[in-house]
Amino acid sequence: MTADTVPAAEPGPRWLRLLARLPLPLLRAAGAVLGAGLFVAARARRRVVLRNLGLCFAGVPAWRHWGWAWRTFVHVGQALLDRIWLWHAPATVVAQRVRLQGDLAALQQPGPVLVFAPHFMGLDAAWTRLTQALDRPWAGMYAAQTRPWLDAWVRRGRQRFGRPLTVARREGLRGLVRALREGRAVYLLPDMDLGAQGAVFVPFFGVPAATVTSLARLAALGGAPVVPVLGRLDARGYTVQVLPAWSGYPSGDEHADAARMNAELQRWVESDPSQYHWLHRRFKTRPPGAPPLYR
Repeated sequence: MTADTVPAAEPGPRWLRLLARLPLPLLRAAGAVLGAGLFVAARARRRVVLRNLGLCFAGVPAWRHWGWAWRTFVHVGQALLDRIWLWHAPATVVAQRVRLQGDLAALQQPGPVLVFAPHFMGLDAAWTRLTQALDRPWAGMYAAQTRPWLDAWVRRGRQRFGRPLTVARREGLRGLVRALREGRAVYLLPDMDLGAQGAVFVPFFGVPAATVTSLARLAALGGAPVVPVLGRLDARGYTVQVLPAWSGYPSGDEHADAARMNAELQRWVESDPSQYHWLHRRFKTRPPGAPPLYR
């Protein structure tokens, strides 16, 4: 299996350790400035966010789309800078700022568990805190970053606690199935458009979306319950909500299972749209004969 395990992350460069000790309000203010700058400068990405919001919230006035888009970029900037303290602050700081709620017992049961972690702003915070707090074997898929220095920083940051197994994306489902059969909790992010291969078209906010079937396939192949985990950014840090394991899943019908995943995700997104990662072109893959939705 192509995978990596490393010791707990080193403390990191001195300047990062110093930044990690700054008060959270100061780091969040800097993150808001960064996000505002991205909102202004990254025009193409801003158009993607507004298009996604317009498609998913067609009955909502445009001014609300712009407000959600602004907050999305601010949250993105804040979440980026929060990695500094998530990966370099003392462990006690991480435990204080990232609060776990909900059905933690669902993640502590013996045997494999499949964690459905949608692309909310607290994605990295949830992973960091769960691997810190729950003494069990973990695994997740890792896609290499384009810049070597960034790849090294992200990789070590995500392996800071618990000695998790990282499965290279080129391993695909095979590597994750092996991890499940080893009794690991596998952190999966299946809510993006990865193309038509291995996907079915089911609604997401009423729009046909190419939705990968990996969540249901892995649950069946690995004999694992699916436990959703939602990480949301807030003024005190992050709240990580662990929901109960889904019953009757997978059903054996890949369309029904993918539709359930999107319906559950839609309900969570609706509670605060600006917490979701709208920067991705969620509807770039279209059903045969359908016109493109992004210019």
